[in-house]
Amino acid sequence: MSWCSTTRCPARGLAALLILLTGFGAVSCQAENLLQSWQWALHSDPTLAQAQANLDADLQSRPLARSAWWPHMGLSAGFGENTAGITGLGNPISQSYPSNNFSVNLTQTVFNGQAWTALAQADNRIQASEAALVYSQQQLALKLSNAYFGVLQAEAQNRVAEEQEKLLDTLNQQTRATLEVGTGDVIAVHEAQARLDAARSERIRAHNAVTVARRALQRLTHQETGTLADLGSFQPLLPQPDKSADWVASALQNQPLIHQNEAQLRIAQEQVEFNRRARWPVVNVQGISQHVMGAPFPNLDINQKGASLNLTMPLFDGGQISATVDQAQAQARASLQELQGVRDQVTLNTQTAFLNLEDSVAELEAAKTQVASSKISLEGTRTGYEVGTRSIVDVLNIATDYIRSEQTYNQALYNHVMARITLKAAAGILTVADLESVNALLHDPTHPLPP
Repeated sequence: MSWCSTTRCPARGLAALLILLTGFGAVSCQAENLLQSWQWALHSDPTLAQAQANLDADLQSRPLARSAWWPHMGLSAGFGENTAGITGLGNPISQSYPSNNFSVNLTQTVFNGQAWTALAQADNRIQASEAALVYSQQQLALKLSNAYFGVLQAEAQNRVAEEQEKLLDTLNQQTRATLEVGTGDVIAVHEAQARLDAARSERIRAHNAVTVARRALQRLTHQETGTLADLGSFQPLLPQPDKSADWVASALQNQPLIHQNEAQLRIAQEQVEFNRRARWPVVNVQGISQHVMGAPFPNLDINQKGASLNLTMPLFDGGQISATVDQAQAQARASLQELQGVRDQVTLNTQTAFLNLEDSVAELEAAKTQVASSKISLEGTRTGYEVGTRSIVDVLNIATDYIRSEQTYNQALYNHVMARITLKAAAGILTVADLESVNALLHDPTHPLPP
């Protein structure tokens, strides 16, 4: 399942998306999931709507270009009241008289070299807009996923900050209690209070980060952000295929941004030929039917019909055609360099995303292990403090390490999921199926998982 099998059918892909996602409407008693957020963003994103409107406009390029080969018919008519004084042609004439005229013209193009090139340009212009629409869809999916998991990560870090504040508050109370019974010291009390104050500040920052993240998601969905389905248990996955070169090859073949620039290069190259063909003759067949009464003489009535084969061809234009050809060639060279730049950037983005996904698996496993060991270390240190073998400063340091390990784990957890999506987007193959597979990792927090 994909948005579009090629860049020639984004409109069909968009329709398929709408049909697919009809069943994922928001339900007030359930948490919002990734596909529901995607549906809202899909219907309301202005960038995607702009890309669709640009495609709708460019779809008219072909009928506009084709119109040069269809017959052109025009009608003209005129009515007037005249006063004439004519001498030198026999008896003088001085009178007022009406005049009228009408004519019908029909022109059919027989040969026009520029019109052929315009048709090819129209096709490539449509292909460029189709690719731009697919790229906008993929980028919206990437931004939406980043915003969605950004909220989850901010909320997770906020929970850790609250946990840190509670833990340090407990340690602070213990420190003050030992001081009151004469077994503690003032320095430990001040150290515990300082750590608690810092934790409170960090908790405020974490709470504000949640607000900012929710607003970023709301900007994409244009909906109030409620409770979000969060990640459940899942197995981290390395890139498949497992070679960076395979992903780069796929990106160079499938990335819609490259397709868009390739089509724009063809348009620029065809513009060179379009300008060059301004030197070519243009052959038209023209037919006319005309009636004139009262011009240039009163009572003169002319009715005529005719057909002609017309050829027009520039002989000297002061160098205008040569200048436009040179200009178009320079613009084509610029488009070629732009395409090469896009290919280089896509290659770099794909290689970077591949390495990030590889690293994210190791980072997630390491962070998970670190949380477990830090928790054991904290429990052991607190026990040591209670029996007098460890100081309160030791406990505070280990507690800080434990909190930092939880923060690192949360960051690694959501970064890994985003690394999956980012690699697909970099390669230009991000589809609804990828969002579905990630959405399957989520669980509704309003419905606890079975033990």
